[in-house]
Amino acid sequence: MTTSSSEQAKLVRVLARGDVLALAFGAMIGWGWIVLTGTAIQSAGSLGAILAFIIGGLAIVLVGLTYAELAAAMPKVGGEHVYSYRALGHWPSFFCTWAIILGYLSVVAFEAVALPTVVEHLAPNYAIGHMWTIAGWEVKATWVAVGVGGSLAMMIINYFGVSTAALLQKVVTGVILLVGVMFVTGSLFEGSTANMMPLFSQSEGSTMAGIIAVIVMVPFLFVGFDVIPQAAEEINLPYKAIGKVLMVSVILAVVWYSLIILATSLALDSEAIAASSLSVPDAMESLFNASWAGNLMVIAGIAGIITSWNAFYIGGSRAIYALANAGMLPSVFAKLHPRYKTPTNAIFLMGFLSCLAPLFGRPALVWIVNAGGLGIVLAYLFVAVSFMVLRVREPDMPRPFRVSYGKLCGSLAIILSFAMTCLYLPGSPAALGMAEWTIFAVWVLLGIGLYIHALRTYGRDYSDRHMKADL
Repeated sequence: MTTSSSEQAKLVRVLARGDVLALAFGAMIGWGWIVLTGTAIQSAGSLGAILAFIIGGLAIVLVGLTYAELAAAMPKVGGEHVYSYRALGHWPSFFCTWAIILGYLSVVAFEAVALPTVVEHLAPNYAIGHMWTIAGWEVKATWVAVGVGGSLAMMIINYFGVSTAALLQKVVTGVILLVGVMFVTGSLFEGSTANMMPLFSQSEGSTMAGIIAVIVMVPFLFVGFDVIPQAAEEINLPYKAIGKVLMVSVILAVVWYSLIILATSLALDSEAIAASSLSVPDAMESLFNASWAGNLMVIAGIAGIITSWNAFYIGGSRAIYALANAGMLPSVFAKLHPRYKTPTNAIFLMGFLSCLAPLFGRPALVWIVNAGGLGIVLAYLFVAVSFMVLRVREPDMPRPFRVSYGKLCGSLAIILSFAMTCLYLPGSPAALGMAEWTIFAVWVLLGIGLYIHALRTYGRDYSDRHMKADL
């Protein structure tokens, strides 16, 4: 393997403030706001769904504050990998990063299935050529081709450099924001507060159960701000500004989801939402009384798929690269392109796995997404613990973005991250099933195998020298 200094010197700081904000915000809004808004309103009621996103959003804000301080203090590629190593050591650092990689891959897989699904709303019955059936879902050749084509396009864009990917992110995020402003504005003028009934739903057995069911969605929907720390060595901003931009992106996402829920509930009553497969486009069509408005919202949804897909190619490939460059994964994934300065083999791996996703059909991907959600909240927990450990162990460490009442914030972040983790455990309304636990267990075992192989090949001393040189 090459040394860390020569390898990391090839990473270039080219991402400006707008690039970073679009990267994180675009990652968080994705496609979920199109497909899950109606489900959230049905589960918790209109006001209950908004409350659930605010509660879940506050938890993410607290976790985001720990990320913001650590990202500004240690602006190194890999994010969680660096923080958890400094605070907790070698194995916890690997496990934390391996968990977040599962989360990134789950989102990439989700988008590879979301794209051909949303195309059905623009071109009904385009899916032909039966291939096989998985979990009752008929996998069609043209449906798979759209997902694989999108995956390859994202891979190529990221191969040619982070600047190209960032430009795409800004343009497409701008499209989403423009359509979103039209939607929210239209609902305030043309919507009706009577449609918001019931404010709180008891369809899940109780009001609180419905709210909890929506809160469980939050980690998956808000994952994305952590892409900023992953690409920290490519951000051309003062270190303090990195933390500020990260927090702004999280707050914007909380506001976005809340406004989309409000606008949808103003536009459609509960019966219309229950009958709708995609409530947000249907709400847009209802407000403007025109089919073009619904199609425009579907296009905004496709834009959300692109922003999320693009961001997680960046985040996932950088996390894989960071582990490989530290001698915790095979060195083949630590290769950077000599011209484009991108971790090419890590990007190819993300692309390969993304191309496989459509072959399993839509229902099977739900299992991967749920397992990935557990990986995400576990990584959040590790980062929050790392934040607290470093506050106690290294109180004088330079912190360009220093969180006020840090120990209180860190304690709350740990409690809330742990609480979100418990939501996936048996006994919770959102407990993982056998398929999800199997996927998570296989991922953990695969990680252990690769970790042991890397240690035997490169040695623990290599990793320690590499990490300590950076820290």
